[in-house]
Amino acid sequence: MKKFEFKVEHKGQISDGYHTFDELYYHRMMLFAALCKAHKNQGWKSWKHDDGSMFDDYFIVGIDTKEGNFTYHYHKDHWDLFEVKELKTAPAWDGHTSEHVTRLLSI
Repeated sequence: MKKFEFKVEHKGQISDGYHTFDELYYHRMMLFAALCKAHKNQGWKSWKHDDGSMFDDYFIVGIDTKEGNFTYHYHKDHWDLFEVKELKTAPAWDGHTSEHVTRLLSI
């Protein structure tokens, strides 16, 4: 597989000619926040994983669906964006991956 190198200050500045990675991640966060707001009873956020661990300066946000939960990690600066219940620890990870994003369609 051919490897590409980009001369940018930050990887988030890489663009497809229309949007940068930073822009797309921001859009994803806004859309997930809107989904959580629309389904507050199914959404949650926590400063800790179920085992008490967490990445420095990050928290986890999740939403429960009929097919299992789906989560993202966000920087602490975005905590107030997610208007959902706060849990002491997140539910145990059920093994979902980015491929399971289609779970969100079952809400």
